[in-house]
Amino acid sequence: MRAAIIPVTPLQQNCSLIWCTRTMKGALVDPGGDLDKLKAAVAKAGVTLEKLLITHGHLDHCGQAGMLAEELGLPIQGPHEDDLFWIEQLDSDGARYGMTAKSFTPTRWLKHGDTVSVGDLTLDVIHCPGHTPGHVVFFHEASRFAIVGDVLFQGSIGRTDFPRGNHQDLIDAITQRLWPLGDDVMFIPGHGPTSTFGRERKTNAFVSDYALS
Repeated sequence: MRAAIIPVTPLQQNCSLIWCTRTMKGALVDPGGDLDKLKAAVAKAGVTLEKLLITHGHLDHCGQAGMLAEELGLPIQGPHEDDLFWIEQLDSDGARYGMTAKSFTPTRWLKHGDTVSVGDLTLDVIHCPGHTPGHVVFFHEASRFAIVGDVLFQGSIGRTDFPRGNHQDLIDAITQRLWPLGDDVMFIPGHGPTSTFGRERKTNAFVSDYALS
């Protein structure tokens, strides 16, 4: 597996291009905007896109995913169906924040325990509610690598003051569903620099072992 981070939208959301090096087939995770920039990155990497993957329904993560899927004839997989209400209001959210966005219907909703394929790669789907109720994380066991959206950041965690956000659900998702994957797992967050679960267990002000003790 290879991965590249392409920041998009005024919120500098980390869209990830992931691909299978054997087949050179790939996926964009959270293509929220700046579609010309994303298509250029895909072309530069020599990757053939198979699908779009979505962690959750917020504007900066998926506001233009439906537009890209329609243009390129690609399926959209994710998030969990509990984020339907967020996706349904993408048009109005885009107008509110001065960003172009369009609601869509995913080709496949995802649930905890599902898998998604990218070329010959298989990624596990982990439902991690709290930031949004339908947030999912994508985990590639063999690479010890995860794309966590806005669940966890270097030194912080996702906001829970949005509609149907829940702080305790977020803490439980991180500690019960992400930490058991292993301290060595490197992750790409929805914003900012990468980190590892082990580093966050030691230093994160919100979910370190010390903070929760």
